[in-house]
Amino acid sequence: MGRHEVGHIDNSMKIPLNNGAGCRFEGQFSINKVPGNFHVSTHSATAQPQNPDMTHTIHKLSFGDTLQVQNVHGAFNALGGADRLTSNPLASHDYILKIVPTVYEDKSGKQRYSYQYTVANKEYVAYSHTGRIIPAIWFRYDLSPITVKYTERRQPLYRFITTICAIIGGTFTVAGILDSCIFTASEAWKKIQLGKIH
Repeated sequence: MGRHEVGHIDNSMKIPLNNGAGCRFEGQFSINKVPGNFHVSTHSATAQPQNPDMTHTIHKLSFGDTLQVQNVHGAFNALGGADRLTSNPLASHDYILKIVPTVYEDKSGKQRYSYQYTVANKEYVAYSHTGRIIPAIWFRYDLSPITVKYTERRQPLYRFITTICAIIGGTFTVAGILDSCIFTASEAWKKIQLGKIH
């Protein structure tokens, strides 16, 4: 048990996989609504691995409840599919996340709360005070003071009528322009045939 895990023994489970040839992390945890971080590293282990490898793929990273709404295209899983398998195995990865609270209100007035986030990342080689390379994967987050709200509304009848009138009016306008062009061209052709235009 590392020093960062004190008090989290009840919800931590460590199972060695693939004879030390890789790990898969999956879990949920609560964070405070203040800037902070969570990370994956070996720096608190009693024995450091000989060849640490921090290459990774992030399948999903989300905050709050997942919104399953068709017309909301936010960044609820911005790191989903992030692939760092070709990076330097000894490199540390720093993901800086800006978390934005999001509210979705459907037509019935029911509200659902979630969080979107944007991400910036950097990769670097970090040395410990002993001169040894100890790679880590850092997720540093900060919450935005602004909330995004999506409100689903039914289109009012007057907007539908206005749209229909605009389509009909546009059709008549284009038809009038075409009729005028055809009439002008036919009149010019008649004058050419009568020899009035040289």
